[in-house]
Amino acid sequence: MPKKKRHINSKAVFRIFWEHTKKYPWLFSFAILGVLIGQLGHVVEPYFIRNLFNLLSTVSPSPQNATLFLVPILLYAAVSFVSWFGGRVEMYTGYTLIAKATADLNKLAFTNLMRQSYQFFANSFAGALTRRVGRFSGAYENLFYSLNNVILEAVVYVLGVTAVLLSKNWILGSIVLTWVILFTFLQWWLARWQQPLRIDRAEQDTNLTSTLADAISNQNTVALFSANAYEEQRVGQAADQLKKAQLRSWNFNGIIYGVQGLLAIALNAGMLWVGVVLWQKGILTIGDLVLIQAYALGIFSNVWGLGRQFHTIYTSLADASEMVEILETPLEIKDIPGAQTLNVTQGTIAFDRVEFYFQKNSPVLSRFNLGIPGRQKVALVGPSGAGKSTITKLLLRLYDVPEGSISIDGQDISQVTQDSLRDAISFVPQEPILFHRTLMENIRYGRRDATDAEVLEAAKAAHCAEFIERLPLKYNTFVGERGIKLSGGERQRVAIARAILKDSPILVLDEATSSLDSESEMLIQDALATLMQNKTVLVIAHRLSTIMKMDRIIVLEGGTVVADGTHDELLKEGGLYHKLWSIQAGGFLIDEELAEK
Repeated sequence: MPKKKRHINSKAVFRIFWEHTKKYPWLFSFAILGVLIGQLGHVVEPYFIRNLFNLLSTVSPSPQNATLFLVPILLYAAVSFVSWFGGRVEMYTGYTLIAKATADLNKLAFTNLMRQSYQFFANSFAGALTRRVGRFSGAYENLFYSLNNVILEAVVYVLGVTAVLLSKNWILGSIVLTWVILFTFLQWWLARWQQPLRIDRAEQDTNLTSTLADAISNQNTVALFSANAYEEQRVGQAADQLKKAQLRSWNFNGIIYGVQGLLAIALNAGMLWVGVVLWQKGILTIGDLVLIQAYALGIFSNVWGLGRQFHTIYTSLADASEMVEILETPLEIKDIPGAQTLNVTQGTIAFDRVEFYFQKNSPVLSRFNLGIPGRQKVALVGPSGAGKSTITKLLLRLYDVPEGSISIDGQDISQVTQDSLRDAISFVPQEPILFHRTLMENIRYGRRDATDAEVLEAAKAAHCAEFIERLPLKYNTFVGERGIKLSGGERQRVAIARAILKDSPILVLDEATSSLDSESEMLIQDALATLMQNKTVLVIAHRLSTIMKMDRIIVLEGGTVVADGTHDELLKEGGLYHKLWSIQAGGFLIDEELAEK
């Protein structure tokens, strides 16, 4: 048996599921009532069949006695109808409750996931997270069905049958009650003992999903590196591990079902033997023997499936626990109680003695200080790993700083709401990712309440209109997953159109023109010049020719500021900026000569 790899907090799963069940008290109550009516009806039904068989064994089959047989038949039909009605109530209210609760749970899981930190998603596979959400809501459906439609039905039926048999003969009632208790306990114990196998199966299933998602989402890279065979091997290994985990779990199920079958045979034979003995002594009638057989079959029908339901319950707990683990984990980045809305007037940004690290022994920023006056245009340059992208991520509060503070117009960004902070900043990343939606929807994402006319104006300003108008469906064109149907430059222009539409007081550009050809870059630079007006601008750039006209250029190395000034001032100072400029200068001069020609 595989070693248990993680703890399943069943109490947390049941607590969360109960919180979303009790929101619908009437549906839940009628679902329970339907079970009670339906199962008590099934307990009473065989009693009228007993009476019918007693009549058949004692009354002569003459036409005059026909009405005697009609009474138990009509009573049986009436009770069966009541039982049928209870079943319909149980089904309708139960299904409605499941549909409502699973919808709520899907919303809860999605909301929680989307509030997780940047680091959380950097360490997780999107496909695996999607699978967890599906399992989470599916686990509720399975648990509710198992507990209400199977286990509660079995409990009500067994208690009713036991009460009837005890009224007939205490030996029969005791046999049934003792057998059911032992049978149920054994199934529960076996199902609990099997739980580590189910946990391993769930983990291997998640591993296969993650491996598939990783390979499929990077199909182009796989093809370019001729790595199909390698990825097939990785997926094959994950699939084999899942196969082994499934076989271990399923083979153990076979043992459980075999034990159940032997116990069922023992109960049936035992009850029939005791019934015959009591009939021989005149204690029971022929109708009572029929009643015993009917109850035996009913008990088999209700209790036989308990083992499978325990299996379903524990499997559902294992499936749900992965999502519950996320729900129970405190959010890394969250608004403080009573967080205020950020009010931006000037757009002044201040980093005050900021410490940040991914690993404590390797700081990214150490006692970092940087002040940017409102509406100033600042560029961050430096070698890879200098901390440029980290600064923008901290400003957007994708990470929290362990020491120091970051403020905008004197307001500590850790004390304001994340939504208001990010509403105040337009961010254009180096590699923009688009939704698999229309171009109109993707651009409008910058400001969801924008009119079509405003979207078209932003697209025109970002020079998106040139390529959009050539498309057959124009703005109604779907761009493919992650915008794969567009070129890198086209995706970048859509991202810039979003920023233009958003029109926030602070603008952050992370190599915003790096994916553009020279002609597109010239067009975009014009659009950015307009976009930057009356805004505080923070630009990350490796191509130094794009930032020559910035108000200030901050040179970073090893997470600290090593130089600060205009382009001309930094060239005169020498140092790292002069070195970087010298490396690129030849290419710039060639570009300028070509532009002049």
